[in-house]
Amino acid sequence: MKLGPDGLDIYQDTLKTMSNLSQPTIGPAILRDEDKQIVRNLNLFRDMNAERFDKLLNAAFLQRFPERVILINEGEPSDFLHIVIDGCVELFATLDGRESTMTVLSPVSTFILAAVLKDAVYLMSARTRTASRVLMIPAKNVRQAMVDDDAFARSIVAELANCYRGVVRNQKNLKLRTGVERLASYLAHQHVRQGAKGKLTLPIDKKTLASMLGMTPENLSRSFSTLRRAGVKVTGPEVAVQSHDELIEIARHAPLIDNFPDKPAE
Repeated sequence: MKLGPDGLDIYQDTLKTMSNLSQPTIGPAILRDEDKQIVRNLNLFRDMNAERFDKLLNAAFLQRFPERVILINEGEPSDFLHIVIDGCVELFATLDGRESTMTVLSPVSTFILAAVLKDAVYLMSARTRTASRVLMIPAKNVRQAMVDDDAFARSIVAELANCYRGVVRNQKNLKLRTGVERLASYLAHQHVRQGAKGKLTLPIDKKTLASMLGMTPENLSRSFSTLRRAGVKVTGPEVAVQSHDELIEIARHAPLIDNFPDKPAE
């Protein structure tokens, strides 16, 4: 896949920065046809003109990263729109030595579109939680495509609107629920996403989960203990769920906060 001069320069600078941080990288990966289709199927790109979509991907490159690699730093210019193709990426923020997980992204997800469109600095940092493949599209190419392609521009508006609504839901979850209720809601979401078969595997470690849910690891441990009465049993990352409906009840399910995926048919 060919890169323009500007994209190649930014790519080389990115790898140089990672090298200075003593972070191992695996190197470029081949963007396969099935990967292109995965990106094409995202709501953000689905209605885009085919020729402009191909042009946008021709300016991008796919990179393999091992776990715990810093991809972007808050306060740095937003040079790329990133797309998680495989793996897991954590978005986090820091202040005076404190750190908090904002969210954890699974495939196939983009980040951080708002900064790219505004040509502004990133407000969050990102790092891989597992070995990951990440597609990186130069920000200026995304902005130009928005100008050239009306359908893409409309999709961007819809994407940002969905992101805003997600932020509102998350704020309501943090401010209106107790720690136990937030944990019950999270487990109920994961239970459905993983097939609703009475068990689930935590996709992230408990320390990161506590940070994402706005509590200390100690409070998370106490919350898990409280949920034992509802039939929740934890063994490492494995969680047994006796009653999905009871989890929903404990979380005080609210349609204007929760956005549960469809539960598989019994």
